[in-house]
Amino acid sequence: SALYVLPPGFVESSCRSRIFWMKLNKLLLQGKFFQLEINDPYAGPVLLDEKLASRCGYVLSEDMWGNPVFRASVLGCHVANEADELFSLTVNIKISSFSSMRAAVTYTYPMYCSYSSWASREIVCEENYMEVSVKTDVPAVSNDYTVAWMSALPETQNVAYQLWQLMFVSPSGRKRIMVSDAAKLGYSFNNTLSRVYLRAPYHSNESHISVVSGVNMNMVTSTSMYRQRWLLLLIDTTVSCPVDGISFTDTTLTWTVPSVIPTLVVQESTFLSKNILMGVDDQVIVHPEEKNYLLEHNETHIRITIPIGAEGGKLKSSISGGVYGVIYSIDLFLEHTWTDADWQTTKYTVIKSITTPFMPQIPTVINNTLPEERLFNVAFGHFLSDVSLVAIAIGNVPFTLREAQHQGFKIYETLFSNRTKGFILEVSFDDPYVLKEYVNRNETKYTLLVNYTMSVGPEMTLYYHSAEVECVIADIELPEAVGYCDEENLYLAIPTFGLHQYWNLYLHNKLLNRHVALTNGYLAVTNSTHLILQIPLFAVGVIYEEVSFQKIKARFDVALRKVRTMETLQMFSVSCSFNSSAFIICHPDGTIMISAQMKTVPAIDMSKTKLRDSSCKPREYNEGHAFFKFHVTTCGTSVRFEGDHIIYENEISYEKETLPGQSIPTITRDPDYRLTVLCYYRAKETLVLGAFASDPSTSPPFGSGTMVPRSNIAVYRRIRQALNVVSRVSKDESFVEFYEPNMAILKRPVEPVFLEVELKDESPSIELYLENCWVTRSLDFNSTPRWNITVDG
Repeated sequence: SALYVLPPGFVESSCRSRIFWMKLNKLLLQGKFFQLEINDPYAGPVLLDEKLASRCGYVLSEDMWGNPVFRASVLGCHVANEADELFSLTVNIKISSFSSMRAAVTYTYPMYCSYSSWASREIVCEENYMEVSVKTDVPAVSNDYTVAWMSALPETQNVAYQLWQLMFVSPSGRKRIMVSDAAKLGYSFNNTLSRVYLRAPYHSNESHISVVSGVNMNMVTSTSMYRQRWLLLLIDTTVSCPVDGISFTDTTLTWTVPSVIPTLVVQESTFLSKNILMGVDDQVIVHPEEKNYLLEHNETHIRITIPIGAEGGKLKSSISGGVYGVIYSIDLFLEHTWTDADWQTTKYTVIKSITTPFMPQIPTVINNTLPEERLFNVAFGHFLSDVSLVAIAIGNVPFTLREAQHQGFKIYETLFSNRTKGFILEVSFDDPYVLKEYVNRNETKYTLLVNYTMSVGPEMTLYYHSAEVECVIADIELPEAVGYCDEENLYLAIPTFGLHQYWNLYLHNKLLNRHVALTNGYLAVTNSTHLILQIPLFAVGVIYEEVSFQKIKARFDVALRKVRTMETLQMFSVSCSFNSSAFIICHPDGTIMISAQMKTVPAIDMSKTKLRDSSCKPREYNEGHAFFKFHVTTCGTSVRFEGDHIIYENEISYEKETLPGQSIPTITRDPDYRLTVLCYYRAKETLVLGAFASDPSTSPPFGSGTMVPRSNIAVYRRIRQALNVVSRVSKDESFVEFYEPNMAILKRPVEPVFLEVELKDESPSIELYLENCWVTRSLDFNSTPRWNITVDG
């Protein structure tokens, strides 16, 4: 590999309280692989790995922004030391496009640190090692204490080095080992011009965990021993560092460190805290409160509280189990200086990188829709800056952002006050991908179905979120119909807007379509704006409000109903009065009304006309007309079946007057006249029996009728007055014992009535349909009050 000049801005370094700090710019490492080598001027470059790092006082990690960070103790294995005041360390930064590091580019970077304010004892708790150094005046391990001997560790050791021994004390007992053996166990021990230091990994065999003021501490209790001729030197190199003490709430993280660590302070009564500093990265925070940090301490604890999201740390988006959330990271250090009778001054430094657990942050959809502009405006957030929108689906139709913009959707980012961002989507109500549903009377519910696809974090993990936004506005105008009449027809003009899309027309409970209109004899004509219905006066569906002598007041009703729910919204009606000299109206309740015109020469006395039952006389009459009203079960009405129709038949006739003459034959002055009246009903749709409760004046016509004039020639007719139907009331549900006919039966309102209706007619073409049954207080079917048993079957 070749040596190159460092690119500008690639490396930042500093020296903070006996620690080398170096940061690499990740932007210049994108798509690359890198390694660090520690440059030993005597032994050449040494590749940095985890084992070497913990033993020699190096840390290689990343900050919360993903930049590689390298830290080194000034007492590290390969650091050049000048009189315990000036320190230098050179690293090689190797960068390659290949994981094998072939064709690597090597940048050499020297670092310098000046540190002379050593305390009697200094302890550093790093991420991967614990280090204690003690000020003492002892002989050097070798004649040359500079990097010359350091470069030989642990491969070569001279005789003088062998004189150092370490005594470890743990709950399992005491262990004395030579320094060379300690190096094999991952420890690093040596002395400089004025100090002795021990560096130990966490969780070694010689360490143990003890709880101090609720915090777990990793502790190595050791004594360093030096013997040379008559000199025996014992140095306490015990070190203890916290391994937890981190707690979280929804809004804060708290780091707790014991104020007094008993194994480091033998005489607690002489303990005196002198100074407490906190810092972020390699910077001391002089006024923590200005950044909303809280640094507090008492006799037992030092506590640092950081609001989640505070300056100095970083929030990072993350996905866990398909849920969006954030993680907050911050690199803190704490420096506590105290004095006690044994050690004079101790400087205790802890460096801690803290990351919160995953904190779900379910995004919210904010509906800022503008109904007056017919525009969906939907905000989707809140997200950190490391989240981007990559695709969107509207109504389950996927679009890239470019396709969405081309479709007419407007998508843009917006910033919120808490330094988060959101994504605004604007879609017109009239867009074909917006669902539309007619609701209530005159409103439309517009529904926007959105599926967001987000890219989250530097890993660009895909995150999906669906939303449904609705807006209901009154933007439909209900139609208003116009009615009018001519001499023979009623007319309704109905706007065609929304017809069949939102609503339909119904005649009673039957959909009024072209087939029904044609069957009923209506004429339906459509132009660009209206449907015009022409309804003949005597067509099916016409309601006769008043029927009297030579006059009919008729009405035609059409219901406007919602397509989906069948809810009636409007009733369109047209009502007119007609002059008619001759007509027959057959009501569904079996009532027949006839206005008969009888023109004879000479004229007939209409008051003497009658039906088959001579007691059935005209209700009204004049010289040429007679008006009859009767029920199909009265006045001698006969019934017969033809195909699928029931035909009821009666006759209007005139009773002759005879005048005696002087001789035979008898002379009559009146003509003989017969008028046959027929009413047709569909057999499957009605059964006329007994009395009907409906008021004929408000009942729609059901059957069709004709009037046929006949001569007075006697014609034999088979008369069927009614179907052979028998009804009985049972005394209980067994239907074994029945009440006698015409017997008064008393029942409370809550008691059941067991009614049996039987069709005795054996003809296979006859079926029985029980439509309306009711109870009255008298034998008059139309008396009130009445209690319904069955209604409309």
